Amino acid sequence: MNISPELFNQDSDTSDYATFSHGLYIGGTWRPSSDGRVIEVVEAVIAAVPDATLADAAAAVDAAAEAAASWRETPPRRRSEILRRCFELISERAETLAALISLENGKALRDARGEVAYAAEFFRWNAEEAVRISGEFGLAPSGANRIVVDYQPIGICVLITPWNFPAAMATRKIAPALAAGCTVILKPAGETPLTAYALAALYEEAGVPPGVVNVITTSKPGPVTAAMLADARVRKLSFTGSTGVGRVLLAEAAKHVVSCSMELGGNAPFIVFDDADLAAALDGAMIAKMRNAGGACTAANRLYVQAGIHDAFAEGLRKRMAALNMGSGTDPETECGPMITRKAVDKIDRLVQDAVARGAKVLCGGAISEGRGYFYPPTVLRDVPADAAMAHEEIFGPVAPISRFEEEADVIAKANDSEYGLAAYIYTRDLAKGMRVASKIESGMIALNRGLVSDPAAPFGGVKQSGLGREGGQKHGIAEFMEAKYIAVTI
Repeated sequence: MNISPELFNQDSDTSDYATFSHGLYIGGTWRPSSDGRVIEVVEAVIAAVPDATLADAAAAVDAAAEAAASWRETPPRRRSEILRRCFELISERAETLAALISLENGKALRDARGEVAYAAEFFRWNAEEAVRISGEFGLAPSGANRIVVDYQPIGICVLITPWNFPAAMATRKIAPALAAGCTVILKPAGETPLTAYALAALYEEAGVPPGVVNVITTSKPGPVTAAMLADARVRKLSFTGSTGVGRVLLAEAAKHVVSCSMELGGNAPFIVFDDADLAAALDGAMIAKMRNAGGACTAANRLYVQAGIHDAFAEGLRKRMAALNMGSGTDPETECGPMITRKAVDKIDRLVQDAVARGAKVLCGGAISEGRGYFYPPTVLRDVPADAAMAHEEIFGPVAPISRFEEEADVIAKANDSEYGLAAYIYTRDLAKGMRVASKIESGMIALNRGLVSDPAAPFGGVKQSGLGREGGQKHGIAEFMEAKYIAVTI
């Protein structure tokens, strides 16, 4: 196990894992776990990272607590400059980071490059927001006093991120937390920890003080997270992951009245009306469906196409999906990389076979790819019935299920027939119709005539079982990491 922070030699080969730091990052130092155990990072074993114990988790909270007062008192301008330097370093090392993401995650290199740019942008955006945190001042209705509202850092934050966007899901939380003046402990997914550690070294290089950002990996996330939440110094939990795990974490946080932000599952509808620009709708569908090979919570998982354009859309999507090049994520020619685990492949296939058994027709793909790696081919299904399991479960893979609809009211009802409400997509040339439908869709985010909804400058989050709170946007992201303090002043 290498615990050297010297990881970004510009002349180094990304496949030389000795150039990357793999230790727990606690209090500005790189260390093994307290009991020496490790977690193997696989396709084949490409690295081993420390398997943090309860003692390591306690050490991380201690380090965050020790750094908290100093970071809280650091002037906003100085915090802003450090965050801006984080943005610059991530941008400068983008190609190395993208190669690392492709290596441990499997996503196509072009998607990894896009993720690095997106991840960096959270630091640039929050560097700008750090100096714009303002309070409120007003006269009480009685006239007896002035009302002063000050916004202060909420305290130590535990951040838990998934495997599918190992850079962006971390920076989307770390950047606003640091801008607000909080210290953090990040627990990345065990499947993709290397990117989190690589970024930690960049934060250190950018001037983030020891203890402000701590990173730990563990094969025992339940007990380790519970131990941190039980510490009275921890005041915030921010989680991105499945709705099922989110419910468990909410229950654990409730025991200690810890503030929670939850970015949970999604099952996004993608609605195409007869009057849509067909080429634009197909372009958007490929982005919304195939970003990260479908492994995104915002992925278009339920494609509803109006009868008049249905056949042309289905055939156009089939051609595009069938033409995608499937292969290793690190191959520059790859357009659809492997899934994260065999379990993920088996789930995708189960959903496809269930839909076929219920009457769906396979237009391309539809069967597990044989050979090395966890591959599932780009798949298009049509005539997917409403009772198919994939209409109600996240697919998290390269499968596009198409269903026909006739009337606007009908598709709105279908789109809302889900426990999830994260993202939705609408294609129509009629802006009034698009805005009308958007207002009736139960979703935290709507993309109207575009296939990409995520933007660091916009509030990201969902309704219903898709989560609580927002990340990004003007004030929204930082507000999740702050508390309002009211001061009544007699003048």
